[in-house]
Amino acid sequence: MFLLLPFDSLVVNLLGISITVLFTLLLVFIIVPAIFGVSFGIRKVYMKTLLKIFQWATLRIERGAKEKNHPLYKPYVNGIIAKEPTSLEEEIKEMRRSGSGKALDTPEFELSDIFYFCRKGIETIMDDEVTKRFSAEELESWNLLSRTNYNFQYISLRLTVLWGLGVLIRYCFLLPLRIALAFTGISLLVTGTTVVGYLPNGRCKEFLSKHVHLMCYRICVRALTAIITYHDRENRPRNGGICVANHTSPIDVIILASDGYYAMVGQIHGGLMGVIQRAMVKACPHVWFERSEVKDRHLVAQRLTEHVQDKSKLPILIFPEGTCINNTSVMMFKKGSFEIGATVYPVAIKYDPQFGDAFWNSSKYGMVTYLLRMMTSWAIVCSVWYLPPMTRQPEEDAVQFANRVKSAIARQGGLVDLLWDGGLKREKVKDAFKEEQQKLYSKMIVGNHEDRSRS
Repeated sequence: MFLLLPFDSLVVNLLGISITVLFTLLLVFIIVPAIFGVSFGIRKVYMKTLLKIFQWATLRIERGAKEKNHPLYKPYVNGIIAKEPTSLEEEIKEMRRSGSGKALDTPEFELSDIFYFCRKGIETIMDDEVTKRFSAEELESWNLLSRTNYNFQYISLRLTVLWGLGVLIRYCFLLPLRIALAFTGISLLVTGTTVVGYLPNGRCKEFLSKHVHLMCYRICVRALTAIITYHDRENRPRNGGICVANHTSPIDVIILASDGYYAMVGQIHGGLMGVIQRAMVKACPHVWFERSEVKDRHLVAQRLTEHVQDKSKLPILIFPEGTCINNTSVMMFKKGSFEIGATVYPVAIKYDPQFGDAFWNSSKYGMVTYLLRMMTSWAIVCSVWYLPPMTRQPEEDAVQFANRVKSAIARQGGLVDLLWDGGLKREKVKDAFKEEQQKLYSKMIVGNHEDRSRS
């Protein structure tokens, strides 16, 4: 027993030295640069190295698949049915023209009209452009993450060893490092905002609050090994305005808040999130709602209006889609934040899925599982575009203004612009959509009848 004591002492000393060295490296190369908003370029070198490894692995996989004569990847397509942007009336008239020799304005109703709706229904089932926006898309190339290509098969020993080495690096080195950084960032955020909250209101408190928030969010960004490229920073949101962005992931907040100072809007939570919210609101005028208040649209609009009318208050950060979309499209913006008459600062966010899929499928993964997937990815790489500010035109209603902002974001981010409500992720299609198609068809039939009556 006594013979083991020197060995035990040596192990404890080595462990202590290792922890000290690790903490020193974190402090010198990550935490301190994050505080001052600088970077040594380590993450970019890391990204370039990964790209070269991915290219080699992809070429090796493709060559092996060709030798074994089996398909390795599912074909990647945006849609399996070619659709022309035509109206209901045009399509039915074309169907009548090709199917019957009668004049188009002779019958009020033709049995062949039913086939139009049958075809549309089958197309929607086969190529649903809504539900496929809520599932992660498979990459065309493999990035050594088993969850990004479910068709992967054994190709070679070297490739398998490389994949195993990647698992060890991600789970045994990167994951503990990232957890330590996330814990540091969150702890500093709670502690810093709580201390700043006791200071009297004024420029000093605002200055300290801004830098505490920026520092902590930048540390959290490094906890994800996030490599972010910001474009057109001269268009960054200003006080008294509303910043609206497309929504892919909960980390969208961290991505934007690490480059700007925002007032957050959201529902009050319990647990750890509740502790963070209560600490943050002491130092910054965030807008938190009780669960019962969120359902009161007028109350929410009133609170937001009061906030933006004070030009000294921070810009509000809002994700009008209300749910996460899989980084391929932008879906309907809720009109609430466009009704209050404030200047809107659009922001487009686009993630690069080569290094890790940032999309949060909340119906499939809980928050803890999702964060684990993020922290075991290679990196989070994205681009952020600040678009010029936009204001509501006199002839526009809130819905038209929201659609104009959404189109600008989709165009800049290279995303598909969809009119569907993201709420369809969990709800059934509203009867209003069905009634709209019924009204269009009825208008076509009734219109033909009225035209014949006048003649």
